[in-house]
Amino acid sequence: MTLQIGFLLFPQVQQLDLTGPYDVLASLPDVKVHLIWKDLVPVTASTGLVLKPTTTFDDCPALDVICIPGGSGVGPLMEDEVTLAFIKAQAANARYVTSVCTGSLVLGAAGLLQGKRATTHWAYHDLLAPLGAIPVKDRVVRDGNLFTGGGITAGIDFALTLAAELFDKDIAQVIQLQLEYAPSPPFQSGSPETAPQSIVDEAQRRAAPSYVQRKLIVERAAAKLFG
Repeated sequence: MTLQIGFLLFPQVQQLDLTGPYDVLASLPDVKVHLIWKDLVPVTASTGLVLKPTTTFDDCPALDVICIPGGSGVGPLMEDEVTLAFIKAQAANARYVTSVCTGSLVLGAAGLLQGKRATTHWAYHDLLAPLGAIPVKDRVVRDGNLFTGGGITAGIDFALTLAAELFDKDIAQVIQLQLEYAPSPPFQSGSPETAPQSIVDEAQRRAAPSYVQRKLIVERAAAKLFG
């Protein structure tokens, strides 16, 4: 039976959160991958790439895997009752509920992280606990049928991990080889633990405005969840 895999598509999505795992999971045998939004109007990602939904909330089939990517547009999503209701309804019967980067904050706002181990982008990691999650600093974190990936590029690691779960390690490794996914970055600045302090400081400075905004949204979401 064909596996139904759905990625939430929304304005100001971080395109690599979406397209990295999309390439991995769409390479699996006998799968149908959906890009889901409220309507079929193209949306613009946070860096300007235009993406087109393939189905709407109303027309989306029951999903085996639902994935919520992150991006600068997650703030509005966390308070969008229509979107949260769609996610909760799909998650109720999905085999796997997943996210990449700050998409986990949306899962949290939907009440799907309570008591669950989860991760997100390093700059927003401390926003998980107020949503009831157990924060874990790792590239990919699994808790039952919940898979969460860390920041942006971790989406590829997440998707390969999920591919091995859905099929087997051999298939996942063939896809990894086809994608020539063998990271060898020119700098060791991919995490706060390895980057020079001056680089960490600059990255935190750039993230500060969105962090403040999201912290306020998380506080409102937590108040709704926990009173």
